[in-house]
Amino acid sequence: MNIFIMRHGEAEHFAQSDAERALTDHGQSASLAVARECAKKGVAKFDKVLVSPYVRAQQTWKVISQCFTADQVEICDDITPYGEAGQVAEYLSALVDVHHYQNLLIVSHLPLVGYLAAEFVIDMVPPMFQTSGLMCIDYSSQTRAGKVRFNIHP
Repeated sequence: MNIFIMRHGEAEHFAQSDAERALTDHGQSASLAVARECAKKGVAKFDKVLVSPYVRAQQTWKVISQCFTADQVEICDDITPYGEAGQVAEYLSALVDVHHYQNLLIVSHLPLVGYLAAEFVIDMVPPMFQTSGLMCIDYSSQTRAGKVRFNIHP
């Protein structure tokens, strides 16, 4: 199965709170460009999408959903910037075990996205995701290990 981890697009620097920072025009166009490249690789549908409740992540999903369909979209409070990667990885593994998903997308933030990738790929140093960056990990629920299939950067 494939786990897709995406960092939100470029966001404004200032807002009432970090959670309220909105995407810039560049963030929207870069996210859409990454989604189009992912779709060119044959990805058209996600079984489940988990999106951070922060505005910039919500807006990223809204923009990229032009390229994809999803059976389920869930706002997940645990995938904010300082979410606990180990707990999130266990939750995702449990979802895969129970529902046998083939394609699962997470739209989240640094530093969580890097730590989460390292949870799924053994011996990986947590990578630095660019804004709008997306990583596809071929993950085995039996071995609880994965390998990077591809990375797409704007």
